[in-house]
Amino acid sequence: MSHYKAPLTDMRFALFDVLQAEATFQRLGFAEATRDVLDAVLQEGARFNETVLAPLNAIGDQVGCSHAQATGAVTTPPGFKQAYAQYVEGGWAGLTSPVEFGGQGLPLAAGVPLKEMIDAANLAWGNFPLLSHGATEALQQHGDAWQREMFLKPLVEGRWTGTMCLTEPHCGTDLGLLRTRAEPQADGSYAVTGTKIFITAGEHDFTDNILHLVLARLPDAPTGSKGISLFIVPKVRVGQDGSLGAANAVRCGSIEHKMGIHGSATCVMNFDGAQGYLVGQPHKGLMGMFTMMNTARLAVGLQGLGLSDRAYQNALTYSRERLQMRALSGAKCPDKPADPIIVHPDVRRMLLTCKALVEGGRVMGYHGALLVDIARHAPDALEREQADALLGFMTPIVKACLTEWSVECTYHALQCFGGHGYIAEHGMEQLARDARITTLYEGTTGIQALDLLGRKVVQQQGTGLRVLLGMIETFCNEHQGNAAVAEFIGPLRAKAVEWQQLTEQVGRRAAADPDEIGAAAYDYLMYSGYVALAYWWARSVAASEASEQSARLKAGKRETARFYFARLLPRTLGHAAAVAGGASTLLALDADAFSP
Repeated sequence: MSHYKAPLTDMRFALFDVLQAEATFQRLGFAEATRDVLDAVLQEGARFNETVLAPLNAIGDQVGCSHAQATGAVTTPPGFKQAYAQYVEGGWAGLTSPVEFGGQGLPLAAGVPLKEMIDAANLAWGNFPLLSHGATEALQQHGDAWQREMFLKPLVEGRWTGTMCLTEPHCGTDLGLLRTRAEPQADGSYAVTGTKIFITAGEHDFTDNILHLVLARLPDAPTGSKGISLFIVPKVRVGQDGSLGAANAVRCGSIEHKMGIHGSATCVMNFDGAQGYLVGQPHKGLMGMFTMMNTARLAVGLQGLGLSDRAYQNALTYSRERLQMRALSGAKCPDKPADPIIVHPDVRRMLLTCKALVEGGRVMGYHGALLVDIARHAPDALEREQADALLGFMTPIVKACLTEWSVECTYHALQCFGGHGYIAEHGMEQLARDARITTLYEGTTGIQALDLLGRKVVQQQGTGLRVLLGMIETFCNEHQGNAAVAEFIGPLRAKAVEWQQLTEQVGRRAAADPDEIGAAAYDYLMYSGYVALAYWWARSVAASEASEQSARLKAGKRETARFYFARLLPRTLGHAAAVAGGASTLLALDADAFSP
């Protein structure tokens, strides 16, 4: 069975040394978010995840969830419900939620390390409270006063959980095709009817009530995505005083049997005239949906990060202990019958790849959450505007790259175990299966790529990219004479220039042929992720050298950055060449000619 220990030293380094989060929190008005408070949160969060959630990870995979066809009830794996009760009792559910609704009022970035710990310790369990945050955000920003008063407090306290009921069997990502309908009722509510699929935590035994955020069409709705409204549909009807009433007409029809995250209930939800309430304006439901979706996309990126870190930890431990062959340059442990496999260059390649993608990805993911805090709370309007633009640009990169890299890292880690990797005993194959799914939900990698290139770059004229390129230029100028990072400045400057040129190249071609966007999107996204990570690695080295961190940590950052720039950043060359290949290389073959 795999083990997990929260990487508190590197979490603190990313948050406090690289991102200077404590000073930012104080500037944004979060007076309670001091280093002492945040350290206590990290320490207690580590205890909860290491001792409560992590031991349940294998159990959840082996037992999974069960569904009672007769009643629609879902039973979670042994220990999951009890762990959720401890989670609620510890106040974790409302860590970053507003005080007025029962939360602790900490900034979002202060809760991100806890989120990473949960995902590493037990990803399947973490899916149950995951979407409550998105539901909270949607109600805060789009709900009426009575809806916030009625529904937010039990959500924030964890007494209820939330879901996102978006897609349907026939429409997938194209929500303009959805058929779920909402009929106005005399009391001001709506009768919601339809079937939703792939609903994470749509039914479970953790709480007495579940709040479903449902996309549906009003009778007078125009066709397509402009005719979608958002409704809140409780599993159990809620009285005007907040008391629970009769069961609503919503039921879990089945749960999916998946390749991974077996302990997470992925439900088919049937609404049969269920009582619901309109959230926001009629036909404007996509605004609320994107509020939930963008939050969830950052969260899923952190899932990829957590899985990568757990896999890396276990592979590193195994590689230090497993004896096999001698080093090519001569025995490194002559007192032992063979050398530990960590001495072999190819094992080092896999471990360093994991280390580079995990530690660099940690800073990138945490920065995404910090941008949310800045965009909402910065006193200066221009700073809020720039943070929001950069957040929009980075969200698809964080989601797609951290999950795609989790597939790579979990498979590298599994490979370090050799034949022991694909058997269940060591738990590595579970991490690999779980990681593969993270690239799919909350928008596949292809969807993230289209969002990045089509919307954030072409439609919005690269506003967020310009902000990031400005940050890179400022960093390079400030550290031009810094010997500690001098070796990274030139390559980083060159990649920033190349990134801008590549963007302009794609933009020109897309103006003549819109298919160029779809053809370039994936490679453009991955190229962007690798260049962004180069920036964070250069900043990490600069931050480590300027800090009071140990010599061991400083050496680890410096050598890992060198590995990254020498062996992973060159992947951009292949992605840039693929972008240059153009749409014709993908579209010239007639669809019928794919088969011989």
